[in-house]
Amino acid sequence: MSKVIETIEGLVTPIVTDLGLELVDIEYVKEGKNWFLRVYIDKDNGVDIEECGLVSERLSEKLDAIDPIPHNYFLEVSSPGAERPLKKEKDFHKAIGKNVFIKTYEPIDDEKTFEGLLTAFDGETVKVEIKIKTRKKEIAIPYTKIASARLAVTF
Repeated sequence: MSKVIETIEGLVTPIVTDLGLELVDIEYVKEGKNWFLRVYIDKDNGVDIEECGLVSERLSEKLDAIDPIPHNYFLEVSSPGAERPLKKEKDFHKAIGKNVFIKTYEPIDDEKTFEGLLTAFDGETVKVEIKIKTRKKEIAIPYTKIASARLAVTF
């Protein structure tokens, strides 16, 4: 499966770069009996339906030409949404000052999930300010211990 994602990344990266967009993530998953190839794109002020359609059209042409997936699948190109995943170091840098939700591979201070304000990232450690009842506490999470991270919408 990672070979498919690698191939798709090689095909879609020049397309999004040419359009001034950013490739956020690629998923290739089976849901029920159907396979889905999902490509998430973004830019600073968000993407619109026309940009998603353009990327979808151009990527479809390339996929049809080299046919890297042997079975039927649905191609979806969209924005990552408000709870955008944080996958790369630059995503963490851009998220400083925003609320995040982080899961770790192993417990830190007896916890494996953290939600709070991302206050700093130096390439090795992510600092998150969490609230415990009425007080605030800053947690330092080693970047290598992060299993998944995303922006968190708060109300």
